[in-house]
Amino acid sequence: MPYLKINTNQSLDNDSENKLASAVSPLLATMLGKPETYIMVEVHSGLSMLFAGSAQPLAYVELKSIGLPETKCSEFSRQLCEFIAAQLDISTDRIYIEFSSAERHLWGWNSGTF
Repeated sequence: MPYLKINTNQSLDNDSENKLASAVSPLLATMLGKPETYIMVEVHSGLSMLFAGSAQPLAYVELKSIGLPETKCSEFSRQLCEFIAAQLDISTDRIYIEFSSAERHLWGWNSGTF
């Protein structure tokens, strides 16, 4: 049920995108206390993006999950920013993260909802 989407203007080949997704998946599982078998990660790189009028390296990240605890979003932001900064060489002040908590009945899976 947790879904992480990373959009960046950094250029990565397909193998590097897959390695990034594979590296962040267990981190998310640990952060959220959910089995990695439910984690979905999507990476889009090489996008035309600007932040503060500059095309310097940047990332826009979306984290959606059922029951995302608002009180932990600051900590999640720190962990994800540090991870992305290390993996993609992007300054943490050039990373935006959108957190979204979904209600169980609005999240479909396996022909039903949670």
